[in-house]
Amino acid sequence: MPSNKSVSDAPIFQFTNCRILRSHQLQREDLWVREGKILNPEKLFFDEKGSADIQLDCKDSVIAPGFIDVQINGGFGVDFSLAVDDVQSGISLVSQKILSHGVTSFCPTLVTSPPSVYHKVLPQISIRNGGPHGAGILGAHLEGPFISKEKKGAHPEHYLSTFESGAFQDLLATYRHLDCVRIVTLAPEMKRSSEVIQELTRRGICVSLGHSVANLSQAEEAVRHGATFITHLFNAMLPFHHRDPGIVGLLTSDQIPARRRVFYGMISDGIHTNPAALRIAHRAHPKGLVLVTDAIAGMGLAPGKHTLGQQVIEVDGLNTYIAGTKTLSGSVATMDSCVRHFLEATGCTVETALEAASLHPAQLLGIEHRKGTLNYDNDADFLLLDDSLQVRATYIAGERVWSQDTFTI
Repeated sequence: MPSNKSVSDAPIFQFTNCRILRSHQLQREDLWVREGKILNPEKLFFDEKGSADIQLDCKDSVIAPGFIDVQINGGFGVDFSLAVDDVQSGISLVSQKILSHGVTSFCPTLVTSPPSVYHKVLPQISIRNGGPHGAGILGAHLEGPFISKEKKGAHPEHYLSTFESGAFQDLLATYRHLDCVRIVTLAPEMKRSSEVIQELTRRGICVSLGHSVANLSQAEEAVRHGATFITHLFNAMLPFHHRDPGIVGLLTSDQIPARRRVFYGMISDGIHTNPAALRIAHRAHPKGLVLVTDAIAGMGLAPGKHTLGQQVIEVDGLNTYIAGTKTLSGSVATMDSCVRHFLEATGCTVETALEAASLHPAQLLGIEHRKGTLNYDNDADFLLLDDSLQVRATYIAGERVWSQDTFTI
């Protein structure tokens, strides 16, 4: 009789005594993993006549897909928008530290900067898988400089740019390197932005609308040309108005092309968005909500002065301001705390809160066939959490890369 070794010599791990998030529901099942992938136990039993090599008691944990943060500016003293000689060491430090917060993949985010910063930093960012060294890197998120000065937020005005006669060539001249870029945030009301959106989309780069004074029709036109994301909904855009709801109106627009879904980021830190606004957005378009941290270098550090690109930021508790102002500038929230706040503020299900930080960002980036779910054959990037959604352990490709000191399995 053939054994599981007839297919692979790799050990089979069986995670028991757990509740797995699968098909939008927590299910009392075991999780099977081999060679870094989620294994279908029926195929193992019936096709291979195999069984587990190692059983692990999860102590009634919730098992959820690893969190994916598509907007994080830095953390733990590292600012991704600074043109240092060794960008990779800073990214590596952040990627290691965020494992304890359940993040298994992320998009290092650069805020509006002079071209020289992009030219130096972007060649040093490489897409890579996660592992014991840290969370995986899915590609860079470039937030600016093609944004509105009226809604610049914490972005320095003198580095903002527009699309002139060259349109996409202007963007290329600014960034120079696009190989590692996954998301670009721009203001859709800018002249010739449609050409740029179309070309970025053609290259497989996600276009996000943000830091903008666009009206609804301009936002809808951008979506028709390929835009699929909204950068931190409500923040740095025109407020909702009943006669023209602006970008916010995309959540319930009837002008979205068939089979296209618009996603939107939310900074669920209790500071950037009132819980009532969070509830409104979630109830209007629950399947598009993507939790992001928008974390800055001060995340994980004591309050005081930190940086966000070219700006000095003062951190006071959970509040982050451009020094000497009351202009919000990113957050110091961690992803796991955003998930817990979202759950509490909206009264949604645990499954919904977890999917907003895993399934939805994966769908946004078109990688749900690999990440963001615990479906069979997907990457075994997952978390063990307790009933209050505190992270107990983090796994990437089936390997434990972080765990609480008091939690062992």
